[in-house]
Amino acid sequence: MLYMIQMNVDIDAWDGMMAAYNQEDMQAMFAHMNALNEELTTAGELVEARGLGGPGMAKTVRAGSDGGPQVTDGPSTRGSILAGYWIVDVKDEQRAYEIAARASASPGPGGKPGNDPVEVHAIPQDPTA
Repeated sequence: MLYMIQMNVDIDAWDGMMAAYNQEDMQAMFAHMNALNEELTTAGELVEARGLGGPGMAKTVRAGSDGGPQVTDGPSTRGSILAGYWIVDVKDEQRAYEIAARASASPGPGGKPGNDPVEVHAIPQDPTA
């Protein structure tokens, strides 16, 4: 079964959160995420994973009256922004929850596990495939 596991960050907290990580904290967080990705790859469960840039790197696009793109800076809504995601192909929902818990335990500033909320979304299979 396919699942999207995603980490979201409050848009207004992004800059402060990033500033709270010193170099050592950032390296620990990346090491944790890389180890998770390697585990998923070895198990044959990883389809794709990406870390994304913050609100300053987001653009919102809407179709203009002529159908062409109208682009504005920033995310489309206030609230949270997708910070990163994994697409995994796992045996069941419980395994997706286990992966999400590992992502949630990523070290934060000072090395303490962040225990940030992580969403798990089932990806429905195409019944015609």
